Amino acid sequence: MYQVPDYNQTVSMKLSEVLADIGVDERIVMKTRRSWLLIESITNITYQLRDGNCLTYFFGSQSEGTTTKGMQSDLDQLYCNKALPMIQDWSDWIPGLYNLLMIQDNSVSPGYCLLQVLRPDAPLPFDGESDQFLFKDRTGKLFLKNYIVHVTLLNIKREIHGPAGVLQRHPGYFDNDFVLALHCTTWPQQARQWLDQQGEGQWPSAEMKQYCSRTGCFVVGVGCSGSEHEQLEWRISTSLAERCLMFNLNITQIRCYVLMKIILKTFINPLFKDVISSFMCKTVLFHCISNTHSNIWRENNLLSCLSLCLYLLYNNIINENCPHFIIPGNNLMRGKISPAVKPYILEILSNIINSEGVALLGIKCDDLGSRLHLKFNNLCTIKTSDIISGTLLFNLAKHIYMTLKEINYHLKDSSPNEAVEILKNYVSKTINGQYEGLDKTASNLIAPIYCTTLGSVLASLNIYHYNTVSADALKLISLGLNTDVASSKLKLASILYCVQEIQKADSVLSEIERRYDLQIVEPVCSCHDFEKKTPRQGFFKLCDIHNEEILQYTTASCVIFLQCEIHCVPNELRYEMFRSTQEDRMFRTEEDNKWMDCAVVDSLPYLYFLQYKVYSHLGRHDQKQAALFKLIRTIKEEPNLGHRETALNILGKCMEQEGRAGDAFQCYSMSLNIRGRNNAAKIHIATLLSVLINARR
Repeated sequence: MYQVPDYNQTVSMKLSEVLADIGVDERIVMKTRRSWLLIESITNITYQLRDGNCLTYFFGSQSEGTTTKGMQSDLDQLYCNKALPMIQDWSDWIPGLYNLLMIQDNSVSPGYCLLQVLRPDAPLPFDGESDQFLFKDRTGKLFLKNYIVHVTLLNIKREIHGPAGVLQRHPGYFDNDFVLALHCTTWPQQARQWLDQQGEGQWPSAEMKQYCSRTGCFVVGVGCSGSEHEQLEWRISTSLAERCLMFNLNITQIRCYVLMKIILKTFINPLFKDVISSFMCKTVLFHCISNTHSNIWRENNLLSCLSLCLYLLYNNIINENCPHFIIPGNNLMRGKISPAVKPYILEILSNIINSEGVALLGIKCDDLGSRLHLKFNNLCTIKTSDIISGTLLFNLAKHIYMTLKEINYHLKDSSPNEAVEILKNYVSKTINGQYEGLDKTASNLIAPIYCTTLGSVLASLNIYHYNTVSADALKLISLGLNTDVASSKLKLASILYCVQEIQKADSVLSEIERRYDLQIVEPVCSCHDFEKKTPRQGFFKLCDIHNEEILQYTTASCVIFLQCEIHCVPNELRYEMFRSTQEDRMFRTEEDNKWMDCAVVDSLPYLYFLQYKVYSHLGRHDQKQAALFKLIRTIKEEPNLGHRETALNILGKCMEQEGRAGDAFQCYSMSLNIRGRNNAAKIHIATLLSVLINARR
């Protein structure tokens, strides 16, 4: 049996403990994958509800659970348009659509293909002329240029990096690598030999390969560097198959990959950026697993496994050849390593390999080196699992409520009656859809939001026509009351206030305040990116021991009223639906357009604002003043409000009601300092000044 030397075993176990402390253990890896797969399902269900021809996938380190907080890995999002079917065989041609035939012959670089355009009415080559996006060769065949992807990425304001558009976020958010792709349902010809190969490690198994073969492939818009067809070539991607391989690794293999990436980030990237990629490290790992016996991949042998991978990477650099694991003809290192940098990278890797783990003590990323030193001295290190869990579930909550923005964008040109029919369709599909597994969980997370929104739109119509709310509307609203701590209940309270059911509104608001634990509940805003402060410790702790079911007790989304819900909104808040002048609209982004024509307010300030209005009606002066004080305190002290300017606007209206015009003006001015454009504060200031001027006449 394979024997592990004492030194190797000791270092391996200490290193495994350190990696577990920074979140690389089975529980956090599985939690990470579940969270991102749910986000993927939510996104795709939302697309499907609109009968969209697209799917999105989250690939890479974030969704695999193969990153750490210190690595600050990008989010890799692949957006697939199904409107143009890709085929590899003429018999797969689909009538009525422009099919794209993948050409994978000797004229194309390994791992790449050309896309020939076919006619929609017959399985024949399309007859046309060259233009910005099409190239006609000497035989008359038309090929799609990969330039079309670059134009699309520029149109959505992404900085182009290879096949990806990069969207840089504010601090605390992932940078987003956004890749546009086309999907082929059949396995690529260049990878068919891989299905029959088997290495010493008997990995991947026959079952895994069978699954991989059913995932088909993508093509992305980038050609092989230096190829004579570089503008026409499309790179073949087997990302779904690679995800399957990653999801079947054991924890030691995952830790080995994480360590390789940390080494890359620490020792190589600062000097030689973009020469060795994390995908090369992943490929090296796959080859090592495939060609070694499975019993070496154990926790107490992690150091040897790491050395094995680094040694193979070293040899690949010497030969300047890192064969793609699934399409071996594709050399990932082609043209990447210049003669000038090659000896320096080899020296760095050689020193790390020969150090027998000592080099790891110099790693500052995630304090890995200092943590390892403490472990050798039998001292405890701080675990970060609660922070990782909280970040994951907070991100999931943002994506759940992001569906409201998508609803608004889809309904913005619809009448209230049309909106009702569209929302009924959404509710029916999410509740009665034939979903399974995580897709079922995802539909259960967003269906209540659609129910509440539909109920609120119906209530708005009821109030407009009859100044009351129907039982059907209230029943629909009730189906979504427990999506989070406050937002849906606040909609109900707002509706009750608008129909003068003041006592009932008071009861609902009291229940919300009772459930809103200020030490635990975290505000969630998915409208725009802003720099968030660290969430509450109570939020982190609960998220660490629960999955998505805890969100209904620990989060409070901002309250979003669509324009077709206007009669459910108090007059003071309706101004938010008309925040933009024609000039302001020129300064709005596409994401802004998804919410800026709505009335949007954070839950906690809206709770206190509604209490102030309700207590005013009930003549409870002391409670009214207490609610006003809480509103002021929340605006000053709550660090993670997404719509602080709106909270200041409604505070200003309260100040006007109190007869404190100067304080109201100050609130509106502070609001404008936060958001200078697309802000209803301008309307409030103009109205206030008009009242003051007229009062002096």
